[in-house]
Amino acid sequence: MERSSLTHPFPPVYDGNSTILILGSFPSVASREVMFYYGHRRNRFWRIMERLYGCEVPDDTEGRRAFLLAHGIALWDCIASCTIEGSSDSSIRDVVPNKISELLSKAPIKNIYCNGKTSHACYERYIYPQTGIHAIALPSTSPANAAMGLDALEESWRIILL
Repeated sequence: MERSSLTHPFPPVYDGNSTILILGSFPSVASREVMFYYGHRRNRFWRIMERLYGCEVPDDTEGRRAFLLAHGIALWDCIASCTIEGSSDSSIRDVVPNKISELLSKAPIKNIYCNGKTSHACYERYIYPQTGIHAIALPSTSPANAAMGLDALEESWRIILL
């Protein structure tokens, strides 16, 4: 597969009531196609949200955005642009980070969580020096993290409810 230089194609989700920030690394091919977060049908992010909050998450972008905002969740990715091969986090190079500190100045974020190791490593390397706020690493909801079952993911992600 060919490596491409890409820019993040859609904005963060947040409002003045967002107290939780969840960061991915960079949108997958499927997410870029649907122009919204966690668009791959096998990514377990939305199923984890349903389990944690005890309600169904709509299938459409606007419904998902409304769900996030109703639960005080902001969603974005650490990377504004990079060189990437398909959806492979391990292929990411030439990182330009998103301006997370700008989002933090617009929303009352209390806790920052990273969805997966790549997101967390990127945050700590590029973004923490600007914010001074450490993020908590959570196991990836990606289908690439198939070794971790849905129950174990839910247990790990339960921390966002505290």
